[in-house]
Amino acid sequence: MIKAFAAFEPKGDLKPFEYDPGNLKSHEVEIDVHYCGICHSDLSVIDNEWGNTQYPVVPGHEVVGKITKIGKHVNHLEIGQAVGLGWHSGYCDECSLCHMGNQNLCNSAQATIIGRHGGFADKVYASANSVVAIPDGIDLESAGPLFCGGVTVFNPLLQYDIKPTDKVAVIGIGGLGHMALQFINAWGCEVTAFTSSEDKKEEVIGLGAHHVLNSRNPKEIGSATGRFDLIISTVNITLDWNLYLSTLTPRGRLHFVGVVTDPLDINVFSLIMGQRSVSGSPSGSPTTIVNMLEFANRHNIKPEIEKFKFDEINEAIKKLRTGQAHYRIVLCR
Repeated sequence: MIKAFAAFEPKGDLKPFEYDPGNLKSHEVEIDVHYCGICHSDLSVIDNEWGNTQYPVVPGHEVVGKITKIGKHVNHLEIGQAVGLGWHSGYCDECSLCHMGNQNLCNSAQATIIGRHGGFADKVYASANSVVAIPDGIDLESAGPLFCGGVTVFNPLLQYDIKPTDKVAVIGIGGLGHMALQFINAWGCEVTAFTSSEDKKEEVIGLGAHHVLNSRNPKEIGSATGRFDLIISTVNITLDWNLYLSTLTPRGRLHFVGVVTDPLDINVFSLIMGQRSVSGSPSGSPTTIVNMLEFANRHNIKPEIEKFKFDEINEAIKKLRTGQAHYRIVLCR
């Protein structure tokens, strides 16, 4: 039996829960969970914001631990190996997207916490094709958020061939944004942070920003007209997107990794005349996660975390809900 913490209703406290995962399949591994980050997507699943939660649900998709069992057809992972598991816990490995290395776009990809139980538990099962070995040198305690938020902000740098000479901005310096600043700075880019928190300015510069602009001040935003090759938005609120579009260079891109549920009010004329783009992307493929971990290891990039014990999970979730997390929360065994 796997011992876990599960939500039984939207916005409800998580309670102790046990379930039988069944026999380990030939393509699966069992992970002994040492650490698990808490992400806003966990809250969305707990609260059934996307309408696909099945209760009881065990959230947790930023898993770090060690392999304790392997299926008979698994040959690239070993018992005792330190590994991570992110948003996906399996891919079909048969479609053209999987064959091209874009497993994160696979229509049959299995989300770790939708329709199955995740990492707020002592153990978790996952298909071996979604589990990534953690290289020596990575701090295991803070590695969990890299498997979701970290790869989510790293992925666009690869997807859109961002160059070290590019000027890149990040909207929202929170759980995603504070990692984005570190990655983009290490990439070699000139980095600008858009934040509504004036008291964060020195810290934001320490995280890698060369410039800080107030996201609530239209004049400050307007001062950057035509400056950025890429803007990464990590926020989940509606902003004046046309104002941000005006800060892009010709062929610049406004890219969403934060989920904004309201329709985008976009001036198409601005897109056409500047040949600008608006796009979005999810988490990254296993290969992208490997590349991200190697890059983070080389440049000593780590999420800023606060630690809670697993049995303090409701206290930890409350802190995340109230926006007090600095910047990511990790449950520790």
